[in-house]
Amino acid sequence: MEVDFTNPFVEQAIQYAITASNVILVDESKKDKLQKLLLQGLDITILGANDFYSYRNQIEAHGLPLTTDALASLPPFSLITFNSEAPNGVATGEKCKPEVAKTGLGSSAAMTASVVAALLHYLGVVSLPLSEKSLGHGNAANSDLDLVHIIAQSAHCIAQGKIGSGFDISAAVYGSQQYVRFSPAVLSSAQVTGEKHLLDVVTDILQAKWDHDKSHFSLPPLMTLLLGEPGTGGSSTPSMVGSVKQWQKSDPQKSQETWKRIASANSMLEEQLKNLSKLAADYWDAYSHIISSCSRHAHGMWMQLVNDQYQEFVVKSLIGARNAFLEIRLHMREMGKAAGVPIEPESQTRLLDATMNLDGVLLAGVPGAGGFDAVFAIILGEASDSVGKTWSSHGVLPLLVKEDPRGVSLESGDPRVKQVSTAVSGLRLV
Repeated sequence: MEVDFTNPFVEQAIQYAITASNVILVDESKKDKLQKLLLQGLDITILGANDFYSYRNQIEAHGLPLTTDALASLPPFSLITFNSEAPNGVATGEKCKPEVAKTGLGSSAAMTASVVAALLHYLGVVSLPLSEKSLGHGNAANSDLDLVHIIAQSAHCIAQGKIGSGFDISAAVYGSQQYVRFSPAVLSSAQVTGEKHLLDVVTDILQAKWDHDKSHFSLPPLMTLLLGEPGTGGSSTPSMVGSVKQWQKSDPQKSQETWKRIASANSMLEEQLKNLSKLAADYWDAYSHIISSCSRHAHGMWMQLVNDQYQEFVVKSLIGARNAFLEIRLHMREMGKAAGVPIEPESQTRLLDATMNLDGVLLAGVPGAGGFDAVFAIILGEASDSVGKTWSSHGVLPLLVKEDPRGVSLESGDPRVKQVSTAVSGLRLV
């Protein structure tokens, strides 16, 4: 089936990347090379990793259990499932837009950042590292990644028609990080594109003072992030955010107190995780031994496993992180109740509490704006199998995606590329 439809994220990514290239490449020889490349035309193939989409229906249709093994058995870049019926329910053979169930991991941001990065690299504006040499943001020149971020961030905001947190684009460009959003004013020129030529808009954006802040942050060693898809239909993030904002206006004092408590607990959690990373660097033998031991026991037993003061330091930080996160969950539930939205629904609370009581589980919660979209757990050592089995028994599909400290990079020798010829559907973006 060949389907034609417009995709604003791809369109804006291409327009902004090419325009930025024309603005940045001032040398005549480079401009001439750019024009020759553009005159050859661009043939862009976009592949969506399986992690961005839900394959629950396909797994269940084949009578397979909701496990990571079943999910891993699907071919890389499995085809998008298209609608087979017209809106009135009558089957037709006409072209139609794809019907896709997403997992809420920021597929539009990842696609936008990928297209922008690929184009800027191809056109000679930036130089990206090979994936096997990329161990985190900063491996490519900082200015190169910053440029990819600025152009991708601008294109994504224009495509979605609003300025969001920007974290999804930043994560796609830089990898795992601690992030503070840029001031919306830096995109003021882009928001009046009907009145200005795109070349002028991009020039203004490149000259603006981008005040976003990001610093390195990743999970401590020997810890794993596991995501799960509950399959309960998802939640409307804009609607939930709108309800919370309405509550903030109606009860500013209470909302400010709640936000302060959440911010304080967030800072404590960050401090404990950073401390665990430092302990791992300074006392690896003690750290690795106690993490391995704790992975085989529930949190109530961890302190009894301690053999020396360094192991005790590790366990105290583990417990400190748990306590901080439990406080975050408590205040998030309070906020949801006050705003009348299910930030942590009761069904999720029961699952999360049960998960946090399993052997080797440090934290368990709902990511992003909360709701029914997903659950996550941070797990010590090799305890992910037991968590996965527990989730599967509760109808939650454990996903394969993992935390990645790398930023954008070039793939080389990736065996999945061999699947491209059979994985690409007849989909043309116009």
